[in-house]
Amino acid sequence: MKTFRKKLLGKASAKETFRESFIKAQSAMEYLMTYGWAILIIAVVLGALFELGVFNANNFAPKAPPGACQVFRPNGPGTTSFINLEGICTGEIPQYVAQFNGQSSYVQTGINEIPTGSPNVSITAWVTVPIYTSSGCGQESAFGYGSNSCNANQADLGLNGNGNVSFASCGNDFFSPLRVALNTWTFIAAVYTSGATTATVYENNKSSTGALSSNKIISVSTPITSWIGAIPSPACLFDGSISNVQIYNTSLSPNEIQALYLEGIGGAPIDLQHLVAWWPLNGNANDYSGNDNNGQASNVNYISNWYSGYTPP
Repeated sequence: MKTFRKKLLGKASAKETFRESFIKAQSAMEYLMTYGWAILIIAVVLGALFELGVFNANNFAPKAPPGACQVFRPNGPGTTSFINLEGICTGEIPQYVAQFNGQSSYVQTGINEIPTGSPNVSITAWVTVPIYTSSGCGQESAFGYGSNSCNANQADLGLNGNGNVSFASCGNDFFSPLRVALNTWTFIAAVYTSGATTATVYENNKSSTGALSSNKIISVSTPITSWIGAIPSPACLFDGSISNVQIYNTSLSPNEIQALYLEGIGGAPIDLQHLVAWWPLNGNANDYSGNDNNGQASNVNYISNWYSGYTPP
């Protein structure tokens, strides 16, 4: 009899356990039916915000306002004695970058510290492009100086129609195999040494050296017109955004170029003695090298929501 009761109780307990489990499952389903759509909507919204870069860590990083860091030349433009950096120069990302539309945007300026007969040149910049475009001439120019005529002087750092980093100067053209990714901030640079038949270009921490297409030597006179976002005249207009353009009248070493890259998009110049011009493009086209090479911007937008696609080195 006792054994029979135990069996009955066991069966009752099993039924009770099943009933409780069923009630719990039913409650869970009712909860999901009640709140599931809300959870799904929240998940979709969060995904969209992540895609838009709202949760990008750069949104919360310290921003350098325009002119936060600059070169001080106590003896005036063009001098190199006792020069130093002043302000906040610790690599904070800029508050703004310059956006170019590829049709009518450019900055016209000038440089006058590259002496004739000593055309050692280094050009660096940070760029991002939404598409690859020939801009009507097979190249988007990040920075160039001189004239389109090869009877005059010209040097240009930019991209070809496929997004490959290039260096050109009046028939001296080197289109490297290094290609920038779309919608991604990329450090690019070009280094040319006086009399050389080759040039070296950089894309982030990669480099490529190639022969120039002719034996012409870059000749640089002073002063000379220069352009940001265009090749001289202007033409080959840049479609994308540019930041932190620097030009030197020396051939920077690979280690110096690497150091500039590692500083990131807000990095300060590395060789003040040979610095010709420095345009951070952080809200204006001013030259912060102390050499007074301020630019005049045409149809350039300075945008603050530029962080998408930028990852600090």
